[in-house]
Amino acid sequence: RSLSQILKNTGRYEFQRAIASEDDQGNLQVKLTVKQGSCILTSMSKANCFIVLPEERGNVAAGDVVRIELFDDYLRG
Repeated sequence: RSLSQILKNTGRYEFQRAIASEDDQGNLQVKLTVKQGSCILTSMSKANCFIVLPEERGNVAAGDVVRIELFDDYLRG
């Protein structure tokens, strides 16, 4: 789930840096890191996942279900 709005135009595949965590019921919640610019390394160092937004996806409202890729999955090989 997304906790904050993401503005996105269709026609472009995007990976947004984010922080995923579990709520009290064990559901994954995800929120964007503050800034997403390619030159901003602090957002990458704080992130533990990407929100994956395919080409056909437009804006994402708070509470929408999104696909994520956890970095830990890549580290395990």
